Amino acid sequence: MKTIQPARRICLTMGSGLVRGLAWLAVAMSMGGCFQRVENEGAPATESVPIDRSVVVYSALDREFAEPVLRDLAKQAGLSLRSKFDVESTKTVGLTNTLIAESVQPRCDLFWNNEILNTIRLKERGLLQPYRPRHAGDVPAAFKDPDGNWHGFAARARILLVNTKSVSEADRPKGLADLVNSRWKGKIGIAKPLFGTTATQAACLFAAWGEEKAKAFFRELKANEVQVFSGNKQVATAAGSGQIAFGLTDTDDATGEIEAGSPVAIVYPDREPGQLGTLFIPNTLAMMKGAPHAEAARRLADLILSPEVEAALAQGSSAQIPLLKGTKKPAQVETPATVHPMDVDFQAAAKLWDQAAVFLTAEFAE
Repeated sequence: MKTIQPARRICLTMGSGLVRGLAWLAVAMSMGGCFQRVENEGAPATESVPIDRSVVVYSALDREFAEPVLRDLAKQAGLSLRSKFDVESTKTVGLTNTLIAESVQPRCDLFWNNEILNTIRLKERGLLQPYRPRHAGDVPAAFKDPDGNWHGFAARARILLVNTKSVSEADRPKGLADLVNSRWKGKIGIAKPLFGTTATQAACLFAAWGEEKAKAFFRELKANEVQVFSGNKQVATAAGSGQIAFGLTDTDDATGEIEAGSPVAIVYPDREPGQLGTLFIPNTLAMMKGAPHAEAARRLADLILSPEVEAALAQGSSAQIPLLKGTKKPAQVETPATVHPMDVDFQAAAKLWDQAAVFLTAEFAE
């Protein structure tokens, strides 16, 4: 197994290409560390605004995509926003651990997670509270908590990104089984399966295949000398540069390589009826139990979980996949309506994660 270290990230680009035709608030005031605060100084004097207009959001979605959305929506709602982001490689786990540590004295109101596994784990710890945003009824049942603790929206698909110079169209992989084909030994890549959507997919495979088959797959993957990267973006970059022939990554990172002009093509694995199906992983929005600013959080949640935000995320460079019934589906990427989706019980996958993590840590921690 080859472990690849990414180049150090020097800066963060804020809001590049996210929503065409919308003017985002340009100036943010630093709150120290990863926090930022934005005051709605332009609210009309006649607007009825609660005395406490603060709201705190932790977001695992890439800062360049989430931050301008949050700033604009907070301004619309007349709220003072504080937001917290984390690093690419461990952001979901890092923010989840922070929320657990802060649970004795909650600081966060809303958790915008870019996956689902750790959101469910927070629910299992009793750290979320039920709420019903305005468009909750438009979320498909498979992508929301039956108890109302979290709601899914704006999904990404787990896909294979192929370098078209290294792999001919006739030889392109068609499913996850191609990752363990000896023909591609040493020429494939994945993100470390302990974080983010790669961890979520691993847990889903344990739930769908059972422990024995899932462990066998990951052992074969390691034996096939898979290159392990720190994140999905690094996998996509490696495919674009030809460092690997193809890799397992997310549609948002794959779209970034396509927009950059890299010689790559997206393959939706196991997409035909009767096959495993392509895994679609939603963003999730959850309200923390004991949220300090619950009413403000509900106002902001109504705006985040909306067709307007889904459409903006879909049309922007992150190319998120709309899930709400009322959101217009763009042509940038395929959806569960055009690709056979993997039938997965996310609740069962979350319950299996601790068991899967012990195994995956032993295999891929180095």
